[in-house]
Amino acid sequence: MRHRVAGRKLNLPTDQRLALLRGLVRSLIVYQSIETTEARAKEAKAIAEKLITLAKKDSLHARRLARRVLPAPRMPKEMREAHGVAMKKIREKAQAADPVKILFDKVAPKFADKQSGFTRITKIGFRRGDAATLVKLELTLD
Repeated sequence: MRHRVAGRKLNLPTDQRLALLRGLVRSLIVYQSIETTEARAKEAKAIAEKLITLAKKDSLHARRLARRVLPAPRMPKEMREAHGVAMKKIREKAQAADPVKILFDKVAPKFADKQSGFTRITKIGFRRGDAATLVKLELTLD
């Protein structure tokens, strides 16, 4: 019995499932739209909606809570070892792709007057091979 059990397992171990969902949410925030299966999209949508609501508060505490879900992007070892002017350019590039910064500075202000419904799921067909339902998960920035 699954009484009072929230969320889907997606047929993955916990660590892999969390990594998958974090990656989906990160891509959704950075690119504003992703294509995935219906079950994955529904789980990612729940996380994304909570993050956007959190980002509307725009406080240090909210940023730290968002950072728990969306950790800072890691730079490859050779980039971390670079020095001087090259290192400054690398840091700037890494910060530009930081999903928390994008979430708080670009996405949340667009939803300032909206209470909910920040994302939309649209069915786009079936995946060739296993016939899984494919959907497009996007931010409703209209």
